[in-house]
Amino acid sequence: MKTSLVISACAAVILAVSCAQASDNGTAVKKDIAVQLYSVRSLVGAFGSNPGDYRPLLDTLSKMGYTAIEAASYADGKIYGADPAQFKADAEAAGLKVLSSHCNKYLSKEEIASGDFSGSLEWWDECIAAHKAAGMEYLVMPYLGVPSTLKELQAYCDYFNEVGRRCAENGIKFGYHNHSHEFRKVEGKEVMFDYMLRHTDPDYVFFEMDVYWTVIGDASPVDYFRKYPGRFKVLHIKDSREIGQSGMVGFDAIFDNADVAGVENIVVEVERYSYDDILRSIKESIDYLEAAPFVPASYGTSADKSL
Repeated sequence: MKTSLVISACAAVILAVSCAQASDNGTAVKKDIAVQLYSVRSLVGAFGSNPGDYRPLLDTLSKMGYTAIEAASYADGKIYGADPAQFKADAEAAGLKVLSSHCNKYLSKEEIASGDFSGSLEWWDECIAAHKAAGMEYLVMPYLGVPSTLKELQAYCDYFNEVGRRCAENGIKFGYHNHSHEFRKVEGKEVMFDYMLRHTDPDYVFFEMDVYWTVIGDASPVDYFRKYPGRFKVLHIKDSREIGQSGMVGFDAIFDNADVAGVENIVVEVERYSYDDILRSIKESIDYLEAAPFVPASYGTSADKSL
């Protein structure tokens, strides 16, 4: 089909480009860099809508140099319309690790008022089972609007703690991904992001910091790393367009403080593009990170992984 032909044509061009960084001894060294598939949503859909044939795309991403993927299309027990075990097999056949997934389930007004989250937790039990079958290491809630009250925010913190506990029982880590609005105050009293960090259990909830949205929120990623060490197991590495394009995000300082943050993995996300060919944007982003001397080959608990 048309999408597959476009991806295949781009893959042919990418094959001619080296995607590995040369080490001092002349051997090729791959860096651990995942990509959020929301970056290519026009090709494979997102959050259960317009799923496409993802297999040619996975091959292309692997040839670019990406080592893992973060999904963004879970619905009704399937990932991008596929059985979770099949999705895992397809990703691994392309040479990619199935690392993580973004999934949303908001509380109802009744659940917030009562503190009884059982209805939403049933959904999460099914979601966790599917992602366990897919071999996911992380499950991430990608968005929560600014609650109108601290009571509502506390309800979500309690909810996240319970979701995280259920994930942990299944060998999965649960996290929350920020945008810029989390750096606003709730009821004019508490910065939403800080409140969430203080009122969630570090054993059950980590934070996938989106470094670009943090900067847009007039906050410093490094300051947060130092204030809440060890809480940021995964980072979304992002810029206003292609990574490194704007000059507004201090990527060198971010990576220099990755150990303090507790970083285990990084995920590239590109939401806006400078080109009609979005795969060019995805390729330029990994090229920047591959060439950057401050980006290590791996992180934290992933340091002993063979590549």
